[in-house]
Amino acid sequence: MEAVAQIANADSAAFPDKAENLDFSFLPKSLTAQCRSLIESYHELHGYTCLPDILWKARLGPFIQQHREFQQLLKKASTTRSAKKSNEGFVRIATTLLSLEILASSFAGWSAIYPEAGSMAQAILKRNARSAHMPLMEFYLYPPKYISSAAIATLAPPPSKLGAVDLPGASDLAKVFSVGG
Repeated sequence: MEAVAQIANADSAAFPDKAENLDFSFLPKSLTAQCRSLIESYHELHGYTCLPDILWKARLGPFIQQHREFQQLLKKASTTRSAKKSNEGFVRIATTLLSLEILASSFAGWSAIYPEAGSMAQAILKRNARSAHMPLMEFYLYPPKYISSAAIATLAPPPSKLGAVDLPGASDLAKVFSVGG
């Protein structure tokens, strides 16, 4: 969050020629509503405090800095004292970026339904030197799966039951899941 605040507090005059004044109204309302719902449901469960870090770790800082609307949202979100207003700003940024990624990648056929919006999203992401990597899509749509050996051991059937059933590899599973002997 500290790094995000530093970017937000940077004088936008330092980037006078690079800041673009894009109009994101071309994004389909139904897509942005679904993206917003996805982002909010994730953060209602996991907390909003990680949202600025998600944007930062996805290396979206330079992209955000290049667009006036994002600059303003970022500055307000990172300097306000109201958690609700802060969350709202970060959610708006993430919603717009996720919508752009979905349209540019044609995920679930969105760019086939909205071909002009898809072309515009591709052009925006290309112009801003973003790679084919879609960090917010990867984070929200394909979350990393952390496999905990403790959780696997807890959920494993008792070794006596595994040995009684003639399943291929059952004895190997019993060895893997035997905890403490």
